[in-house]
Amino acid sequence: MTEVLRRGRASLAFSFFAQGAAFALLVTRIPAIQDRYGMSDSVLPIFLAAVPILAGVGSVTTERLVRRVRPSRVLRWSQPLAMLALLAVGAGHGIAAVAVALGVFGLAVGALDASMNMLGVSLQRSYGRSIMLSFHAAYSLGGIVGASLAWAGAHWHLALWVSYLPVVAVLLPAVLIGSRWYVDADGPEKAAEASGGVAGAGSVVFKALLPLCLVMTFAYIGDSTVSNWSAKYLQDTLGSSEQLATVPYNVYMVTTLLGRAIGDVGVRRFGAATVVRLGSLVAALGFAVVAGAPGPWVGMLGFTLLGLGLCVLVPQTFAAAGRLFPGSSDAAIARLNIFNYVGFLVGSPLVGALGDAWSYRGAMLVPMVLVLVTLGYARSFAPGEDRYGGGHERPRTADVGRSGNGV
Repeated sequence: MTEVLRRGRASLAFSFFAQGAAFALLVTRIPAIQDRYGMSDSVLPIFLAAVPILAGVGSVTTERLVRRVRPSRVLRWSQPLAMLALLAVGAGHGIAAVAVALGVFGLAVGALDASMNMLGVSLQRSYGRSIMLSFHAAYSLGGIVGASLAWAGAHWHLALWVSYLPVVAVLLPAVLIGSRWYVDADGPEKAAEASGGVAGAGSVVFKALLPLCLVMTFAYIGDSTVSNWSAKYLQDTLGSSEQLATVPYNVYMVTTLLGRAIGDVGVRRFGAATVVRLGSLVAALGFAVVAGAPGPWVGMLGFTLLGLGLCVLVPQTFAAAGRLFPGSSDAAIARLNIFNYVGFLVGSPLVGALGDAWSYRGAMLVPMVLVLVTLGYARSFAPGEDRYGGGHERPRTADVGRSGNGV
């Protein structure tokens, strides 16, 4: 493997790490943001919903941008913009200032999420084996670091800008320096786009992409259920202490990191479709354990299983889009990325509404069913000839983004 690809992989992994840390610093300090700007409980959801909506706009915009500029350039400038917007959220004065800062953050996050995964898929193609899960493992590690720093800031009663400034001061120049080694897609995909052939940028057929869009949505409904409701569920439904109620999400993040750290080995050995099926079953079992838990410790076991199961779905969904549309994977990934935010928007209100109208135990069964639906779409993840490792490794020079059926 060339030094160029190794540097490209390391620099992109660091970008995933930095994004995970920045996003965690924002979402884990929402109560502090609400207090700083005096937002009412009725106004706060509007601001929170605006971020993923604008992120979707940023993802759509990125699809158009990458027809003219390389994804690496989009990532190079959108990531620092997101970090500066994060700092502005902590340092602003007045509702108008935080509205602008959150708006810029949302747009930048949509652009960098899309461009990061574009580069990840193209690097996987160049490597000739599964590496997408390792990038998302770096994101999970960044999330753990960001959440820990947010806890420290809250524990020491630091002002938001005091918590954010050191992180931005360290990460921003680091990602700018690292951006020198990003590796863009070359070869078949770019040649097809340049020729305007059937594999070009206009060849993404939504009907073919739809199964992956649904899997992405269901995965993020499950993820947002854990991030938004695990503490409340453990305390109010399972009778845990307030302190113990903070543990499930931390456990979920750690098991997500562990699952992604070893997940690429499973994909190389058994194929992406098998890993996705197994992840879906483990996640569904996790929701079932949570819904039926007699007490908080069994509930935490369920959230642990959720981390191990859900962690493989999103990275493999992006990778599958690259295989289905080898000549237009950038466009496919940008469109698929929108459903990340759809799931995030739908998940928390859905569980909350069902919990209030029915029961929170019953509400946990809904994401369980949605995750099980993923089993029906598993064949979209890896045609037989795209299995890597364990006797199935393809030549390093092969284009691993290609589907056996073509587009």
